[in-house]
Amino acid sequence: MKLAATGQDLSRSARRVQEALTRLGLSLNVVELPQSTRSAREAALAVGCVVGQIAKSLVFQTEFSRQAILVIASGANRVDELRLSEEVGEPVRIADAEFVRHETGFAIGGVPPLGHTRPLQTFVDKDLLEYDEVWAAAGTPNAVFRLEPADLLSMTGGRIIEIR
Repeated sequence: MKLAATGQDLSRSARRVQEALTRLGLSLNVVELPQSTRSAREAALAVGCVVGQIAKSLVFQTEFSRQAILVIASGANRVDELRLSEEVGEPVRIADAEFVRHETGFAIGGVPPLGHTRPLQTFVDKDLLEYDEVWAAAGTPNAVFRLEPADLLSMTGGRIIEIR
């Protein structure tokens, strides 16, 4: 693993995430790996954890207001869009790649839980709280960082929900 505590050796997108972590006063380090972490399964294999410990960031779009909604889900879970729609108060659908990049500043497969171009209403899968540590994407399809679920909640201001 290429560990970059200072962020000097990171790609531009991963460095943005490292800088966002630093601004929040969190001593968490982004790592860029030689293998892909694009999917929850790939990320779990790359870092040596179970799929459920991967905090995948999924962006949804509301049907009427066209707002971006961030769901940070356990890699083992699938988001129930009907349940999410009830939480949000209007129908939602998974966002396309162009919308995700516009709203977050990151491409699908590397969307982190923080460092977006604008604040997003965020929901956190309650199943992530079962773990002592989780791993989240860090701006590219091969960059991640390890954190505690409590860190995830404090950095996003997200609301804990049952997503499945």
